[in-house]
Amino acid sequence: MKGFTLIELLIVVAIVALLASIAAPLAELGWQRGKEQELRSALREIRGAIDAYKRASDDGLIEKKADASGYPEKLSLLVEGAPVKNKPQEERIYFLRRIPKDPVSGEEWGLRSYASPANSPQEGKDVYDVYSRSDDLGLNRIPYKEW
Repeated sequence: MKGFTLIELLIVVAIVALLASIAAPLAELGWQRGKEQELRSALREIRGAIDAYKRASDDGLIEKKADASGYPEKLSLLVEGAPVKNKPQEERIYFLRRIPKDPVSGEEWGLRSYASPANSPQEGKDVYDVYSRSDDLGLNRIPYKEW
């Protein structure tokens, strides 16, 4: 059985290197798409829970202070639950089992209060919305913090 010549070996190495240089960006693109899908899902889940809290507040199911917007005062209330209004037992309404992590930044979510403008979100008395704190751009060329 004959072995490879140096030229044949170099050709094989060049082909493998070429394939690897093509595969690496594709793998990175797949990884980024996966993270973006996780981000969309987490945002949808948290925003849905915030909206459910607001509906429960507006419908009188949970206590709402006279000067409050009806949105949760902090994000953790979605997991801790809110006491059911006018119930002698300690019943609570829960909106989330856990708060999903931000898969893109790995940090805590940015919080926007009801009183802050959309283009300059700031924390305040309540949690109206959440956003990623990542400064990176998505595949759609929109910064993650604007999703």
